[in-house]
Parts: sequence; C-alpha cells; structure tokens
Amino acid sequence: MANNKTTGSKAATAASKTLQSNSTGAKSKTAAASTLSQTGAPKKQTSAPAASAASKVLQDGRTSAQSKTAAASALAQAKGKKK
Repeated sequence: MANNKTTGSKAATAASKTLQSNSTGAKSKTAAASTLSQTGAPKKQTSAPAASAASKVLQDGRTSAQSKTAAASALAQAKGKKK
C-alpha cells in the first residue's frame, strides 16, 4: 500500500535549516533533502538509502533537534516493508 504522507511546514523548515548548516553531517543532509523533496508530493516516498540515513540520524545522540525532525519526517514517508 502506498504511503500518501507529505512533509509539513515544521519539518520542511527544519530540513531547510539542516541543509543550510555547515556543521551538519552527510546522513542528516540526506534525510533533510528527502524530506524537502516530498513537500507537496504525496506520491513520493523516501528511498531505502535515505530511510537508512534517517534512522541513523535519529539514533545518534549528537544530532540536533532540527535534523531529527527532518529525519523523522523522512522515515514517516518511507515505503513500508512487505510482510
């Protein structure tokens, strides 16, 4: 079943700030880019590599709240695993 979620304004703002930050790591930027690309695009879903990066961002204790917001949005829009 398709995931029809889109990025909300709070997550889009967090993703934008994450991408603009010089101190943000590559995984955070990957998740943020995925989040921004899905703004207003309900049929787009987070790719497996971007979902993996987002998962690692959420598990990293050094990650900022903005990056975690963007990563959570990316994961929420990831394609579910088949049973």
